[in-house]
Amino acid sequence: MSVVSPVIERGTVASRIAGVGVAMIIVLLAVAPQFLSAGVVDRMTALFIYVILAAMWNALAGFGGLVSVGQQVFFGLGAYFAIRLANAGLNPFVSLFVSAVIVGVVSWPISLFMLRLKNGEFAIGMWVIAALTHLLVNLDRLIQGETGTSLISLNVYDASTRRVTIYWLALASMTALLAILFGLLRGSTGAAIRAIRDNEDAAASVGVRVTGTKRLLFVLAAFGIGVAGALWLATAITFQPKTYFSVQWTAYMIFMVLVGGIGTFEGAILGALLFFLIETWFGGTGVWYLIGLGATALVFSLFLPRGLWGTLEEHFGWRLLPVGYRVRLPARAANMADETASPAQTRPHREKA
Repeated sequence: MSVVSPVIERGTVASRIAGVGVAMIIVLLAVAPQFLSAGVVDRMTALFIYVILAAMWNALAGFGGLVSVGQQVFFGLGAYFAIRLANAGLNPFVSLFVSAVIVGVVSWPISLFMLRLKNGEFAIGMWVIAALTHLLVNLDRLIQGETGTSLISLNVYDASTRRVTIYWLALASMTALLAILFGLLRGSTGAAIRAIRDNEDAAASVGVRVTGTKRLLFVLAAFGIGVAGALWLATAITFQPKTYFSVQWTAYMIFMVLVGGIGTFEGAILGALLFFLIETWFGGTGVWYLIGLGATALVFSLFLPRGLWGTLEEHFGWRLLPVGYRVRLPARAANMADETASPAQTRPHREKA
């Protein structure tokens, strides 16, 4: 009996078509402000920020296994440093991204002791860091406690020019961060990240630099969320610490990733889009909107633990933006195996991260 070697694949015809489709969508989004109303441009900017938040939390928790409920600390710091830099005389648009770099730098020493914590300790520890940072920011006289302040320097720009510029900056940031994350996850570092998530001790035993890899992912997620916080400040203008350091931001990230599909690249994007649509249609219903979000997250956790995209991928084999490999038998060998195997022995071939 001849031995048939399995086929190891990553890219598919569907993924190549999806790559072209993504490029076309980005081009269309880049020229869209010329045809969209001011309100739609603002909403699309919010969508781009949501995608960044979902992708960064999914990278940290879904791929890296570092579940955090305190990522709002980086969202708030991104806005805070932008306020500080603009007040010091730096161009407000430049300050948005310099502030994100500072957030990334600040996250490095935080990671030195936070990454010593495991599982629930890490999650709650990040929440404590966020609460302490919130209190420290309140002590800044420029911020005036919970009264807050504004990014006044943006007011020198015409409203339409400011709106479109922020839109393009958000689109460019989303595209760049997703590209960086995609490239990282498809490389050897991505394989190391997922190995650490699955079994940290086993990953270390085969030569994976566990601490350094986790720190890289932690800093990247902090930087991305810092970008999102700074961009949100640019759209809102006003800065109130209790708003930007609120745990609701992490709750939104968790919701988007759980609904879309934790641990899948496409799932974070899909979850952000679903959250955006829910907020657009039901955001004005007050407390019922928040109750609905919580109930939806609970239903997905119980009945669709892999999220929408994870479920579709499992049942139909859809892989539009694959970051891992999939092992499958050639069609002829698969048919032979189906004919000889008992029902209990037959199992679907799933993607290996």
